[in-house]
Amino acid sequence: MPDLWRRGAVDEETVTRRRFARRQWLRRWLAWRVLLVAALAFTLLGVGIWLVWFSSVLGVSGVEVEGTRTLTAEQVRDAAMVPSGEPLATLDVDAIADRVERLPAVKGADVSRAWPDKVLIRIEERRVVAVFGVGERYRGMDETGTVFRNFARVPSGFPVLRAAGELTAEVRTEGAAVAGALPRQIAKQVEFIELRTIDQIDLHLRDGRTVAWGSAEKSAEKAEVLTVLLKQKATTYDVSVPGRPTTR
Repeated sequence: MPDLWRRGAVDEETVTRRRFARRQWLRRWLAWRVLLVAALAFTLLGVGIWLVWFSSVLGVSGVEVEGTRTLTAEQVRDAAMVPSGEPLATLDVDAIADRVERLPAVKGADVSRAWPDKVLIRIEERRVVAVFGVGERYRGMDETGTVFRNFARVPSGFPVLRAAGELTAEVRTEGAAVAGALPRQIAKQVEFIELRTIDQIDLHLRDGRTVAWGSAEKSAEKAEVLTVLLKQKATTYDVSVPGRPTTR
């Protein structure tokens, strides 16, 4: 009996040691596995950072342009000067937009990254609302008075600005504000806008009728009133005070 008891005690002790050893090995393996996973994650992160920010793998390989009407996509690309091959992530999109907006015909530009390797430039072009003569050519301007386009002759559908004196930038701005407020169907009827003074602006329609506009203030309201007023038969319309329009 004593021998059997001793052998049983030895066997139990052996099993206990083996279990302890397995637990120790398992704890070490779990610790190493955590370290291996962390090392792999850091490696992948480093590779990702290198690919995105420093390598040419995700470098710029093309520029897409949207929103052009009078400009060509090539003109926009030339102005943008997007560096080919530069990592897309490090691209200064604001600087690119600034360069595109220096084009006279561009009112605004939005530049974004089109992953994995393209740049997308969306532009809004200025809209001609009136023209004025310079020598043997005509210059087109938008509603802010910004001059951005040349014409060999008067384009159809746009009023011409005429000033009693010098057509200064200030006078052009006033005339452009009036022209820009006109609905398209009325603008096409206007042969020229006469700017006698900043407060005395008249519209001369192609059928001989005239409109006393006054100053450029409240031009949107005046345009709404004139749209209704032109339905009445008259030779002269006065919307200089939009709340009290008159005809004659």
